[in-house]
Amino acid sequence: MEGDEGPPNILAESKAGYILSNVAEVVERILTFVPTKTLFMTASVCRLWRNCARRVLKTQQRLTWLSASGSSIYEEHVLLRTMAEDLENIYLLPQTALLMVDGETFNGPVSFRHKKARKCEDEVLSDPVKKLRRLLPSSCDVLGVVAPGVVVTPSGSPSSQPQEHEDGEACFSLLFPAMDGVSIRPFHFCKKSISETAMKEAGLINNPNLKVVLIFDYETYKPGGGRFLNKLLEPLSQSNVLIVGGQVERVFTNEVTCCSPGSFGAVGLTFSGSKIQGASVLLEQDVSSSKAAEATIQRLKAANIPERNTMGFMFACVGRGHNTYNNQRNVEASAFRKIFPKVPLLGFFGNGEIGCDRIIKENYTLSETNAEGLQHSFTTVMSLVHFG
Repeated sequence: MEGDEGPPNILAESKAGYILSNVAEVVERILTFVPTKTLFMTASVCRLWRNCARRVLKTQQRLTWLSASGSSIYEEHVLLRTMAEDLENIYLLPQTALLMVDGETFNGPVSFRHKKARKCEDEVLSDPVKKLRRLLPSSCDVLGVVAPGVVVTPSGSPSSQPQEHEDGEACFSLLFPAMDGVSIRPFHFCKKSISETAMKEAGLINNPNLKVVLIFDYETYKPGGGRFLNKLLEPLSQSNVLIVGGQVERVFTNEVTCCSPGSFGAVGLTFSGSKIQGASVLLEQDVSSSKAAEATIQRLKAANIPERNTMGFMFACVGRGHNTYNNQRNVEASAFRKIFPKVPLLGFFGNGEIGCDRIIKENYTLSETNAEGLQHSFTTVMSLVHFG
């Protein structure tokens, strides 16, 4: 009867409402298209949506990155503006964040360039590091490094051309979600805190599942710094572990630093788990042409590492770049893109490099070396890390 039928649009809304209130498979599928921040808000709609949101969140296990370069139109560094805007649209809950930023425009503890902050301004809002921490979840481990130059792949597409910013404003934030079978732990040591016990607690030694270590040292050119770095690297150098990184200008972490101003130390991340694979090659000082760079990076292919959910890292000496390649820029990043067309590349130009030719896959190690053999200058360490 006509009186029993409502208008077609009302009937359609009623059916849609029933499905969205009762059919978990449909709700869950829809929520996979919702950014994480919005996902948390939708979880408060009802119990069904909350349970669906939790299941969707557990599936978001692919790392992502945000990057930017060029002068910001705001007084703050471009990293702050990029993260404030782009974190709204990511599809993961960051558990660990690795931030890299140029030292040229990220130096002041209060403001960046113009220092126009009003005296009454909240200290948190005027301090870039504190503001960065506020942008990320309170449970997220933050490890930040400041280096002379930064290597970035533009956000959004792994196949975009990576860019070597030897100078100028550039940055990236690499965001790691919780991943099944992968354990990520940050560490921070100085001469006061380094010990065998502390290294065990950080998972650097006596950890059979350890596969990759990213390590960034600072101020180690000072007296005692070399011995400190050797003490940290020696237990790792002979193990079946990929070690890559380099020397940076300064660092910032979640924890209050244990070292006094101006003293040396090291920070980093450990990656443990059966799903982790890694490989690295060393571009020696005599690699000075695009052909030679491409031939060296080509050796990474021997690792047979899948490109999906894999990150490329480039840690180069500040003395390389266009200085090495007859004033040609972006030579090494372009060579990497040619060989690995779908792997994003991130990294920095620093004051020293850590790494060697090495493949870490199951129980196989391509090469071994001692702590001193891991430390270089005027070289580039190019690496791949796969997260399963």
